[in-house]
This record gives sequence, C-alpha cells and structure tokens, in this order.
Amino acid sequence: MTRNPLGLRIAGTTLAGVMALYMAGCSKVEEPARAPEASTTIGTEIDDSLLTTRVKAALLDNIDIKSFDLKVETHKGDVMLSGFVDNQDQIDHALAIARSVPGVVTVSNGVSLKGAPTTIGTKIDDTVITAQVKAALMADDSVKSADIAAVTRDGMVQLSGFVNNQEQIDRALEVARTIKGVSSVDNQMTIKK
Repeated sequence: MTRNPLGLRIAGTTLAGVMALYMAGCSKVEEPARAPEASTTIGTEIDDSLLTTRVKAALLDNIDIKSFDLKVETHKGDVMLSGFVDNQDQIDHALAIARSVPGVVTVSNGVSLKGAPTTIGTKIDDTVITAQVKAALMADDSVKSADIAAVTRDGMVQLSGFVNNQEQIDRALEVARTIKGVSSVDNQMTIKK
C-alpha cells in the first residue's frame, strides 16, 4: 500500500474535517416544524458526520485511490460510497479502507467505473449538469435534497444518499431525468432504516 507523506495526510485530514463541518452547517435546509423521527438523534447525526470525516480522511490517506471522485455518506454507522473511479481495484480498495474505520457498521458500494477518458468540455458539461440537478432537487418541495448527493460522468447522473421513503427516490429520479443533457440516471439511494 502506498501512503501519502505525513504533511499531506495532515492537510488531507484537516481539509476533510473542515469540509464535513462546512457541509453539515450549509446543507441544512429550513423546513416546517414537525415531530423528529424517534430513531435519529442529534448525537447520531454528529456521530455520522464524524464517521463520514474519518472515512474520507482514510481514503485521502491512500494515494492509490482517487478519493476526490468518491462521495461518502453515513446514516447510523452505515456508510455509502458512491461516485466514479478508474478500475475495480480502486473500488475494492476503497471498500476495504471504509470497512476498516472504527465505528463503521456496514459499507454499501454505489461506486461505478468511469469508462473512457473524458475531455475538458465533457467535464465542464458534467459539472453544469450536476449543478442543475442539485438546483432542481432543492427547488422541489417533495424531495429532501440535503440527503441526496449527485455526481455526473459523461451525462450519466448518479444519485446517492439515505432518504425517508420510496416516493422521495422516485421523485428525485424523475426530477434528474428532466435536466437537459442527462443521458441516464443511476439510483444509488437507500431508504433510511
């Protein structure tokens, strides 16, 4: 296993921690008051955020994995990896690393292979599509968009995350398919336990 130098590990871990805290603070959307789900507590959400940060840091620590191409989401200790990587070895290695992080209960694989190399123009188009999908999900009141991650590769949009019910999955898929430039939508969303 090839490891990053200490300075890069510290910088990567710090960056992952700051990003997790920033995303946790910014991803909360003001919603009407309702009774909280009994099964999820503030402590569980904090534990899940810390676990997500630890998994991201462990992935960043390994130079063989392009961890910036991976999304990490956690719900009650269940970790979901999604995104696009170059080969099956990177998927297997990422799954093994995630499983080795203390506190991880299970790891779900939603990672896809990239396929052929893309051009700069395609990467820009994919970034625009991802932004449009995220904006459309945020604008839809029936989708809890803060729970859904979107990433695009060659026009294929991958939606992942933990959502409350099948209706949210169906609606998110429907919304993503309406965006111009989307060739297909890959569902990697899971209903919360």
